[in-house]
Amino acid sequence: MSELSVSTTPVSVRGASNPGRDVQRVGTARFLGEDVHNIHGPVWAVLGNLGDSQCYLGVNEKVHAVQAALSRRIAHERRENRLIAPAFTVGVSDGQLNGTPEMRFSLIGRELVHDTVSTHLAANRVDGIIAVVACDKPPVGTVAAMLEHNVPAVILSDGSIRPGVSERTGERIDLVTAFQYATVADDEARRDVTLHACPGQGSCGGMFTYNTMQTFIAVLGLEPLHMVAPPSDDPRRVETFPDELVDCLVTMTQRQIRPRDIVTPAALRNALVVSMAMGGSTNVMLHSVEIARAAGIDLWTEVMSQDEFNALSHRLPVIVNMRPFGAYSMVDVETSGGLPSVVAELLRAGYLDGTTLTCTGETLSDQIARLQPPAPDHEVIFSVAQPFKDTGGLRLLRGNLAPDGGAILKLAGVESGIVDGKFHGRARVFNGERALIAALDERPDDFMDNDMVVIRYEGPRGAPGMPEMLDPTSKITSLCRARHITIALMTDARFSGGSVGLVIGHVAPEALLGGPIALVRDGDTIVVDVNEDRLDCRELEDLDEFTRRRDEWESQVRAHGGRHPDAVEVTHRMLQRMRAMAVPALRGAGMSVDEVSAH
Repeated sequence: MSELSVSTTPVSVRGASNPGRDVQRVGTARFLGEDVHNIHGPVWAVLGNLGDSQCYLGVNEKVHAVQAALSRRIAHERRENRLIAPAFTVGVSDGQLNGTPEMRFSLIGRELVHDTVSTHLAANRVDGIIAVVACDKPPVGTVAAMLEHNVPAVILSDGSIRPGVSERTGERIDLVTAFQYATVADDEARRDVTLHACPGQGSCGGMFTYNTMQTFIAVLGLEPLHMVAPPSDDPRRVETFPDELVDCLVTMTQRQIRPRDIVTPAALRNALVVSMAMGGSTNVMLHSVEIARAAGIDLWTEVMSQDEFNALSHRLPVIVNMRPFGAYSMVDVETSGGLPSVVAELLRAGYLDGTTLTCTGETLSDQIARLQPPAPDHEVIFSVAQPFKDTGGLRLLRGNLAPDGGAILKLAGVESGIVDGKFHGRARVFNGERALIAALDERPDDFMDNDMVVIRYEGPRGAPGMPEMLDPTSKITSLCRARHITIALMTDARFSGGSVGLVIGHVAPEALLGGPIALVRDGDTIVVDVNEDRLDCRELEDLDEFTRRRDEWESQVRAHGGRHPDAVEVTHRMLQRMRAMAVPALRGAGMSVDEVSAH
């Protein structure tokens, strides 16, 4: 009888100490087809992110492909590793929730994935990890937990969805197209986009938050560069990538390379540079801070200051022609050379430190030299000398509306309104996203050229959960394009990577905490100055007026039992936890035990 089959014969197990603790390990090993003699060996684990959307449909297949590759390697090399069953986290579907109250759970989902993965790794004493990640928040939570656990670990992105094709026009369409069509009166056009914008499987295909973060994670060194751009249904993701990932894990294990050896200040800077040069999502400024924190690094003091970030943005060009500000998707980047071509171009131009270590055991430069990516084609991927856009994608603003800085503008997505580096707008104040959506749906003609829409009480604690504003920004974009006007927007919430326009998020301190955004009134003049990187309200420059408004706001808070009446009450346990524990956007907008201690 095989030692892997069920038997009543006692099993001799290396290191056996307690039958009560060992019996389930033996049973599990037999069920998984593993060697029962290795139940006390170093633990290897495979993780996956699952959830209710197309983003996650391909994850299960890849997890099992990686599990099989690990099992084969253990058997072939007679390794003493114990391979445990795959574990899965629960992800939130941003696309299906944008514009609804449930979108508040999106960023909370990052925190829950972090907690779940952290618990799994610690409780099972995991010594090596390969994680298959999808959507945009679960990968960050996974990476943060891996960094804190700090054993050899590698990431595999599940991959992007392919663009859809309109049945009416033959044009490429995607999720952002669908949100922008929400205001179109033509029912047939709306039906066409609904049915055809998101075929197949995979996460958002443009340079939205998913691809921004997968780019970030790979340049950081935790994922092989060539595995980011292929679509989710690319056969390599289940046929060849799994064995390559096992190679990485074995190399890291043999050389004792740990995630914190890879995620250094220089690597974080590289990852930010590439994200900016690809016109990445504003969410990278939340997630990069959180990843740095998990690595024991303060991004704003050890990687780059806000001033250094902006100085880089002023001179760093955008070198890809990608949605939402361009024409192409990540699948097109793949056919043009993939992420390695982008990284190689930025290395040649001197923007990156090629000496940083990666999960392959190579430096960033050595990985590029081995991959030998093609030069820019100047259709999808551009050179630094002849870029797609002259300046970097992101800018951090400070001023009397953002005294600590950190208010973020995706300059690559601005379509109009800035003249000689400035925009002057009239404030249109909405206390919550739902009020703005109702106004856009019911009274779109009320919005005028050079309005500055202000959405507040939607910050990390105010919402709570800092939801994305893809629904209202998409409606505003459609309105602006149809009427050839500019409607800007600023908020203490955040944006989808698919948002375009003159939109400014992460304004802090947030309204719930009495930040200056809480004091803005209809008709105030809001000035955005990208020459000086400032965000100001002219009326709040008057100290007496500022004091009057602040005193009035504080009086309303006292009368309402310590919470401003325009901030929603919450009863759900996770929303209550986020309201009590969330840190500001500049610190990642996650939950912190330190915040509970302080209060």
